[in-house]
Amino acid sequence: MTDYKETLNLPQTDFQMKARLSQKEPEMLKKWEEAGLYDKIKEAGKDRPKYILHDGPPYANGHIHLGHALNKTLKDIVVKSRTMSGFSAEYVPGWDCHGLPIELQVEKKFKEKKKELGKTAVRKACREYANKFVSIQRDEFKRLGIFGEWENPYLTMNYGYQAAILSELGRFVEEGLVYKGKKPVHWCSSCSTALAEAEVEHAEKTSPSVYVRFEAVSIEFSKAIMEDGVKTAAFLGAEDIPISVIIWTTTPWTLPANLAIAVHPDVSYSTVRITLHGHEEIWVLATDLVESTMDKFGIENYSIVNSAPGSLLEGIVCKHPFVARESVVRTANFVTTEAGTGCVHIAPGHGQDDYEVGLKHGLEVYAPVDNNGLFTSDVPEFEGQFVFKANNGIIELLEEKGMLIKTEEVSHSYPHCWRCKKPVIFRATAQWFVAMDDDSRLRERALKAISEEVEWVPGWGKERIYGMIEKRPDWCLSRQRVWGVPIPALICSGCSNAFLDKGLINSLGKRFEESGADIWFERPLEELLPEGLKCPECNGTEFEREEDILDVWFDSGVSFSAVLERRENLSNPADLYLEGSDQHRGWFHSSILASIATRKVPPYKSVLTHGFVVDGKGRKMSKSDGNVIAPEQIIEKYGVEVLRLWVAAEDYRDDIRVSEEILKRLSEAYRRIRNTFRYILGNISDFNPETDSVQFNELEELDRLTLHRLNGITEKVLSAYEKFEFHTIYHTVHNFCTVDLSAFYLDILKDRLYTSGTKGKSRRAAQTTIYYVLDSLVRLLAPVLVFTTEEAWAFLPGKREASVHLAAMPTVNADWVNNELDEKWRGLSAFKDEISKALEGARVEKIIGHPLDAFVSVVPGEADTEKLKEVEALLVSVLIVSGLCVTDGTEAPKETEASFSFVSEEIPGLKVTVTKAPGGKCERCWHYSESVGTQTGHATICDRCVEALA
Repeated sequence: MTDYKETLNLPQTDFQMKARLSQKEPEMLKKWEEAGLYDKIKEAGKDRPKYILHDGPPYANGHIHLGHALNKTLKDIVVKSRTMSGFSAEYVPGWDCHGLPIELQVEKKFKEKKKELGKTAVRKACREYANKFVSIQRDEFKRLGIFGEWENPYLTMNYGYQAAILSELGRFVEEGLVYKGKKPVHWCSSCSTALAEAEVEHAEKTSPSVYVRFEAVSIEFSKAIMEDGVKTAAFLGAEDIPISVIIWTTTPWTLPANLAIAVHPDVSYSTVRITLHGHEEIWVLATDLVESTMDKFGIENYSIVNSAPGSLLEGIVCKHPFVARESVVRTANFVTTEAGTGCVHIAPGHGQDDYEVGLKHGLEVYAPVDNNGLFTSDVPEFEGQFVFKANNGIIELLEEKGMLIKTEEVSHSYPHCWRCKKPVIFRATAQWFVAMDDDSRLRERALKAISEEVEWVPGWGKERIYGMIEKRPDWCLSRQRVWGVPIPALICSGCSNAFLDKGLINSLGKRFEESGADIWFERPLEELLPEGLKCPECNGTEFEREEDILDVWFDSGVSFSAVLERRENLSNPADLYLEGSDQHRGWFHSSILASIATRKVPPYKSVLTHGFVVDGKGRKMSKSDGNVIAPEQIIEKYGVEVLRLWVAAEDYRDDIRVSEEILKRLSEAYRRIRNTFRYILGNISDFNPETDSVQFNELEELDRLTLHRLNGITEKVLSAYEKFEFHTIYHTVHNFCTVDLSAFYLDILKDRLYTSGTKGKSRRAAQTTIYYVLDSLVRLLAPVLVFTTEEAWAFLPGKREASVHLAAMPTVNADWVNNELDEKWRGLSAFKDEISKALEGARVEKIIGHPLDAFVSVVPGEADTEKLKEVEALLVSVLIVSGLCVTDGTEAPKETEASFSFVSEEIPGLKVTVTKAPGGKCERCWHYSESVGTQTGHATICDRCVEALA
């Protein structure tokens, strides 16, 4: 007796349903490395146009986190997609190796021994620490399936890179952009160094705020007040009553450095006559704030005497509340009336706005605070006290002097050090700066480039970085630390002039290339100085060296020079910089300033920004909240492919959520895609595309429809890669696999693939179609699912490249386009859905068990009868039933024991009747047919199967 199951063309493939990704992926990585795959990719692209994605260097400090994985995977998707699109897109990874976080870790190790060891030993230990984590992170990044020059990365601590940093500093000096000045900068007292804008983060802080009387000692107004016809006595009310300007500040510790009071020139100010403790006084404050402040002070007995614009108050001389010093009223446009009194205390050494007021009026840049945030002997009452701790003592002193009106706690956004997380102070120190607004017009040129020369993805990135550069102060280059590239400044022993010499910088650059930057700290100064060097001020020849290091954002900001311009396989400017949104004030920021300053052009053509990784509820990840998910956890449980699918599936333009639920859902999506690959591979195991393919015009209607739709997703996916819309790729392909393929075409195709003649045209047409589908899907998904597509590629029949990553993206085939056919079947899908409802109803009523048990009679509305009759035979396949007829309703359905009738509520006039299909069940194809048993020698199969076996 024939076993008809043995005659079926059942799927056969060694491509497993169970992915075992965590075991297979390392094996494939090893195979790629042994085969030199990345070198082969480079060789294949050597004559192609370049596409340069320049890697922003992660910090070599600790294991990678999900933010790193997100960033590096996005970059890898871009590089791989551009490579497969016909570009030479080589990827040179880099690491940021200098700076305080590494130095602090080394300090923890050495503890008190650091001072004894000296700078050279500390720098050596920092280099070892950075090298250790470069090695760790390199392995972790490679595990993500990321291709690149991992054995030849760029490191900011490499000697050649250090030389490039110094060379770029020399260019800045040559451009006249660098100067030394005493200005207030963000200063971390804990880390004992100045901080860049990008090294400051804002967090909530509770501070004591105080309202303080500055008693006027001279009320001679500017001539303008007299010309305005307002007499001094009339404005103030009376000349024999004490007059005070009332200030409000949230930093009482800066009051010892007060040198002036600022008012807005256009804001109205009032003289307010009050009675306090039985004494009359006159207070000056903003008119709009009189009522709210008096209410806050609990003063009910007051009256406004007169009002005048702030411009007429300039020149009032007050005395400092507890220091023997005058404080003069000045005007400034930054003053607001949003809080306080509209009168701002000015300490030029402790704030940028204050500094600018002081600069305008020739005030001393006074900051009586040392590197550790302690008051100096200039403030004897609080000498040696940490400034924040001195707040209470200052408040007590104000109260003792009778100058304190009110104190209260205020919670506000305050700058903190991004490394130690402690509040910073504004403190004036002598630092090296890059001028933003001198004759070079660096700020103006950078803003123009941001607006006109760079594409920002997403678009809001332009406004973000524009606003930051528009408002930023001069760039502070100095850091008072050890681990970094030194600023090779000299101090003249004769006149104390500090200067940078281009000749010295050039000669040091050559030495750095050979021996590294340590020589600045190791070698005698005389050995390093070029012959004939003289002080530009006094022609002196005796010098001391400064030992500050450069801002690490300068290090990474000049990577376009150190990397793009120095490697033959790269070029400047880059096509793309891709980093998190924090880099608008970090690497994007320093890079464009460095490039515009010395090259007059931006270092990038496009900038792509992604959000931060948050948990499933949108909360920031933190160890204290217990919501951190490490990359290795995901990899161990799900494999890298699911992590990469997560990167592609989420819209990176917002914060990217991750949770166990999200990962589980993506794991299921991955399984559906993988099973689509497996199903197709199983059904083309005996297919040779060179000899078995069927011409397109000979394919069946549903085959041609599928290739038309494949064309559509190919076009959409290629466009999404071009526009960096990776979530579109995931949703497009996943939807195609689940809806167009699994739930429609592949489901319908089973009968043709399994039961048709093995080499028959009908089956070969189906194989041709699904071969094209899989070949395209594997290529389209290769930049995302790097391991799975490579695994599937090895099972695809036909001649092809050794790796999918050496292949090209599929192209849109114009011959496959058939919009009319697509429109026809999108219309028919509504009928399919309604008929399926009738089949489900019949199943529930136990008239049928499986759709193949059914014979369906369809009575459409008059307008639809003709178009359904045209596809009557196809609907049998589409619905996977044993029989179907389209009638006008006059023909009675075949007589059976029972039937199920269905009237559509969605399609007017549509009626469906489902009955048990007549005839016997074919043992081979399971269709019911009256031909079963009619063929000699085949008592249990239908004539269609008999023909297939012939």
